[in-house]
Formats: sequence, structure tokens, C-alpha cells
Amino acid sequence: MQAVHGAMANFRLALIQLHVSAIKSENLQRACGLVREASAKGAKVVALPECFNSPYGTKYFKEYAEKIPGESTQKLSEVAKECSIYLVGGSIPEEDCGKLYNTCAVFGPDGAMLAKHRKVHLFDINVPGKIQFKESETLSPGNSFSMFDTPYCKVGLGICYDIRFAEMAQVYGQKGCQLLIYPGAFNLTTGPAHWELLQRGRAVDNQVYVATVSPARDEKASYVAWGHSTVVNPWGEVIAKAGAEETVLYTDIDLKKLAEIRQQIPILSQKRCDLYGIEMKK
Repeated sequence: MQAVHGAMANFRLALIQLHVSAIKSENLQRACGLVREASAKGAKVVALPECFNSPYGTKYFKEYAEKIPGESTQKLSEVAKECSIYLVGGSIPEEDCGKLYNTCAVFGPDGAMLAKHRKVHLFDINVPGKIQFKESETLSPGNSFSMFDTPYCKVGLGICYDIRFAEMAQVYGQKGCQLLIYPGAFNLTTGPAHWELLQRGRAVDNQVYVATVSPARDEKASYVAWGHSTVVNPWGEVIAKAGAEETVLYTDIDLKKLAEIRQQIPILSQKRCDLYGIEMKK
């Protein structure tokens, strides 16, 4: 069982359920304003939603794409440093060597980039009569796991569709992550069906905290996000949940509780590695 460091056993997490418009500069300005507000209310780790600087859709990715570092990530770096927080920059469309990625950049209290997660599993689905979407029409997949350290705990990153892949969360658990953060924009078909279920599954299977950060719902958008940014504890309980509108969701993450749960139900040490295994290949 991992030791929990005295005063660092608790920290405040803020999830920014941003209303995203078609104007990039406005999205950036409002995101940074809400980051400052969250920091003023004691948040030490702050997360933005998937595609926070642009509308979500294959037709928008190329138009809004940027290099990393670039305009959007520069702003995130500056506000993380100004507020002295860990900032999980949701995701933005990233352009690199002629390819586009759905990418989350994380910045530390000194403004340095700590991680860059490119969405590993692309959202290609077809539910007849309800929703069809194919990210792979324009995006390329990332090829790596992404973790970063804080004075509180190690954090693992995924983006939206990544949450459906239990193996990814298990690898993060094996590597010592105690909080998994998934910026994500589920929709009005998959949201009510699976959004909370998947988070609770990832949390209880790996005895970790799971946080998801959605954009606010905009009924007029071409892709309507479900909203309902959520935090689930390692017992599988939903401890915070937003509605559909723009809001900042605050939760105190209690790592002592995580340690207690792992002691009470010690599944992590009871795994039958002689019978099965999940491994990180790269």
C-alpha cells in the first residue's frame, strides 16, 4: 500500500465545465478566468474539458488546430504559473508534422509542461438512427500513456473514448496513479447510457478516484455534449456531479480514504498474476 504523506493527503480538485463557443480567443479568455476563480477557491488541481478552445467536430479540427507549444497552451502555462496550480488543459486539436491529434497538455505550478496526452482511442462509432461519428476521418491516434506527479498523488490521463478501455486504467493503477482524469464530451445517446457507469467501473476496479470534465451542453452545437462532469471515489460513489450548464465543480480528494479502501478490500495484492496480466507495451 502506498504511503500517504501527512498534510498532503487531501487536496481540492476543480473541474471546469466550460461553455465552448466558435471563437477561440473568447474560449481561452473565459477558460483562464474560470481557472483563476477555481484557484481563488482553493483548488490545487484544475481541469478543463475536451476540445475547450474550439467546437467539437471533424470539420473543425483542422481549422482550430495549433502546434504545442502554441497560442492556447502558452495561455495555459501562464495561468498555471500565475495561480501556482496543476492545470490539466482539457484537450485541443493539435497539428504536428501534417497530422492532427486530440491532445491534452498539463502544466505545473511553475508553468512547465508536465505531460502531453494524445487521445489513444479514436471515437469511431455508429449507433443507427442515433449517432454516427468518425474521429479517424481527420485525427491520428496517440501512442502512449501519460502520467504526471503532484505532491498529492500521481495522476493518469485519458481523453473521452479512452475511458471505455479498462486496460488503460489498469495500467495507470499499476503505475501508482491514484487519480485518473478524463476530459471528455459524451453525447445525448452515450451520455445517459454509459458516462457515469464507465467512471464508476474504472474507479472501483482500480480503487482510484476518477474525474471526467465535459464541456457544458449547447443545444445549438452540431455535436451536443452530455455535460455532467463527475468525480467518483475509489468505493465507486459519485461524490460530485454537475448539471448540463456551465459551472465549476469542486471536490476534496481524500487519499487517506483511498488507502483505507485498499486496506479493507485488498484486491490489488490479491490479483492472480499467474493466471492473467495487463502490461504496458510502450
